[in-house]
Amino acid sequence: QVQLVESGGGLVQPGGSLRLSCAASGNIFGINTMGWYRQAPGKERELVTTITSGGTTNYVDSVEGRFTISRDNTRNTVYLQMNSLKPEDTAVYYCHARLLLTTNIGRWVDYWGQGTQVTVSS
Repeated sequence: QVQLVESGGGLVQPGGSLRLSCAASGNIFGINTMGWYRQAPGKERELVTTITSGGTTNYVDSVEGRFTISRDNTRNTVYLQMNSLKPEDTAVYYCHARLLLTTNIGRWVDYWGQGTQVTVSS
């Protein structure tokens, strides 16, 4: 069974840094775009950043210059380096990947991580 397992969340002071990881496992044939979403209390889930299979990245304006998304295709893993964290970054962060499975390589399927809590507070 395919799953995305996230790690790296936690409590950090404003201005601090965290590095999130999300590893995909299972009968994966290929991985297209990967990304990170977040959902703060009382708000809807928002797209934070994406990275294509070719390495093209996009960021929501609020994190531009502070967050960096990267991927390691040998490990089927996407990372989110978060620097200069602000209290407004507090949210549950979810990784996302669009996958081709070996059981059906003709159709892309979207998978989500379980979510990891990031809390930025003094």
